[in-house]
Amino acid sequence: MTENIANYYAQIISELGEDLNRDGLKDTPQRAAKAMQFLTRGYHQSLDEVVNNAIFESDNDEMVIVKNIELYSLCEHHLLPFIGKCHVAYLPTGKVIGLSKIARIVDMFGRRLQIQENMTKQIAEAISKVTNAAGVGVIVEAKHMCMMMRGVEKQNSTMTTSVMLGAFRSKPATRSEFLNLVRS
Repeated sequence: MTENIANYYAQIISELGEDLNRDGLKDTPQRAAKAMQFLTRGYHQSLDEVVNNAIFESDNDEMVIVKNIELYSLCEHHLLPFIGKCHVAYLPTGKVIGLSKIARIVDMFGRRLQIQENMTKQIAEAISKVTNAAGVGVIVEAKHMCMMMRGVEKQNSTMTTSVMLGAFRSKPATRSEFLNLVRS
């Protein structure tokens, strides 16, 4: 697979008018292919594999929040990066998830060709599924290179998306608590 992807990168570089025999470009198709496979490794991961049974009994039923999870993804429209942070909260109902697993779930969905709106929903639904939480809230804030480097070239724009499930959707006080804690 890597060799096929490298051949396509070689074609693209050549079509751009570059000389693939130039010193700096000799191994670029292979490096680019390996980088693309790394950046899209989320396609080869499953939720069960990522969580790896790190669900633990707990009598805590208060909100659990993980803030500022760094996030890197590729826009499915232009194959350009979007970079930002993700905030995840859930209300446990007898089980909690290992802390690092939340970040791994964010990475799994981020490491796919995505639009931010869908990724935010995928993260929320995955956390809900594995924890059986009474509610899940996810907020993603990201800068999109497709908007910064091309097109309208707006350098200071940030996109924010949120998905609220269960009590985060139905109870304004729960939603408000989450939003206030994320801002602090």
